[in-house]
Parts: sequence; structure tokens; C-alpha cells
Amino acid sequence: MRPAVYIPNFNGGELLTRALESLRGQTREVDVVVVDNGSSDGSNATVAERFPEVALLRLDENLGFGAALNRAIAAHPGDPLILLNNDAEAEPTFVEALLDGLGDGIDSVAGVLVQERDPGLVDSAGVVADATLMGFDHLHGEPLAALADAPDPLGPTGGAALYRHAAFTTVGGFDERIFLYYEDLDLALRLAARGGRCRLAPEARALHAYSASLGAASGAKYARTGWSRGYMLRRYGVMRDPRLALRALACEAAICAGQLLRDHTVEGLTGRVRGFRASAGLPRETAGGPLLDLSAREALTLRRRRRA
Repeated sequence: MRPAVYIPNFNGGELLTRALESLRGQTREVDVVVVDNGSSDGSNATVAERFPEVALLRLDENLGFGAALNRAIAAHPGDPLILLNNDAEAEPTFVEALLDGLGDGIDSVAGVLVQERDPGLVDSAGVVADATLMGFDHLHGEPLAALADAPDPLGPTGGAALYRHAAFTTVGGFDERIFLYYEDLDLALRLAARGGRCRLAPEARALHAYSASLGAASGAKYARTGWSRGYMLRRYGVMRDPRLALRALACEAAICAGQLLRDHTVEGLTGRVRGFRASAGLPRETAGGPLLDLSAREALTLRRRRRA
């Protein structure tokens, strides 16, 4: 199998066009697959007309990020698997740098999303998590120079990632219960629990329009992130440890209160309740890999920094 780049799309419009144009200029040859989640903005016609070299998988409805990618990878298998957001423009050496990051014992490679509003800053260099499995974007807000000697993350961010095909399929790919957000962290935890390692590829960069789909502070995004957070808390048994449970409850209460006061929405809270309930009766997952040793205050500070 050849390396393949997979782009999940839902009404990406011109952003998708920019992403595909950026892949035409890569220094390493690669197949490209777009999986469309039932777009209504003409994305499919644009891909078919302007990018005939791209394989297009059309879904009848929006299945979510992970489910769409699972289907695209099954229909058009590549090795390794490279993921790129539809709102990201890859630098010419993006694919080459990801491939160069592979080595013995490495199951995934983390690319770097660069902030579109300030291209001198990192948006995400992978995903990391604390003991309660609250997820954070590795090196968010740091200058690009910080990439030179940065530690490896727990796993790649789903918007700029490489996975070995065998590693991805062995753990079952993305958890399709998670519609959007935290699916990359969940996959990273499951890979790490089976001994997989992630390596950071500092030169694998793509310019990212953050939260172009749902908005950085929208009720819709809070509902999705909240659901995923509640689901993860129960699926990984975080709430069974009294110390972790108290810390998690304190952090989640502070986050939801902030959303209520700033944005006048309880979508984050109701999303967490729905996600927690959705994981009832499912087998417990085991978290693997190094977790950040953060206090509740430090975790909330990182969350506020992301919002700012």
C-alpha cells in the first residue's frame, strides 16, 4: 500500500479547496482521499471537477469525524495513514516530514498545526492529557522555535496525524460513538496502552483555521466537547478513583460555569451528562502513555489559554 492522506469534509467550501491545493505541491507522492459527510455546499462537485486525482467517498449523512475516517480508510486503504483537516493548508514538506518521523517502535507521528491568525505560533503539536484525561493541545500558543527541542506528545492531533495502518486497525480505529472532539485523544490512549509510541515531527506543518466549522465559543461546540468529555470520564473509569473524581468534578464545574457566565449556554453541561450516560455498560478502557502531572488550577489555566 502507498501512503494516503485522508480529509474528512462537511461543507468545507473554499477551505477544502485550499487544503487540496496544498497537497498538490507536496515533495513526496501521496494518494489523497476526501470523505464527505453529506455536504450541501457543492463540495463534492468541486472535488470531482477540480481535483480528478482525488478519491472521493460520499456519505449520505454526517457520521462524524472518526466514523467518516474509518469508512474512508476501509474503502481506500493506505499505509501509513495521514490525516489532515479540511481547514488546514499543508506546507510542501508536510507529508515528507511525517514519513521521516517513522522509526522502530513508532506507531504514530504528530504533525504541527500553525495558527492562521498568527503563523509564528503553534496551534497544536499533538494531544496530551492530565490524570483525569482532560485533553490539551501540545505546545498551544508557543512560538515555532519551541518545536526544536520539544518532547513528544501522547499522540497526534486528528487534524495533522500519521498512523501505521496495522496499529490503527489493531485497536479498532476511531471510536465511532464519539462524533467530534476527543476522538484523537481516545485513539492515542488506546494505542499507548498497547505499547505504541508517538513521535513529534516539528517540520510537518500546516496552517490551521481554528474551529472554522463550529466556532471557537459556540453552543454547538460546547455540546460536542462536553459529550466527549463525559463519555471519556466514564469509559476510562476516572470517576471510580475518589481523588481523580473530585478533581474532575471541580474542573468540569468551573468550565461549565464559565460557559454559562460568558456565553450564556448550558450546552457544555448537558453534553457532559449525555456523554456520561452514553458510556454506561460499555467495557472499561485502560489509559496508556505518559500523563501530565497537573493540578486542577494548572489544568484550568491551560484551558483558559486555549480559549484566549
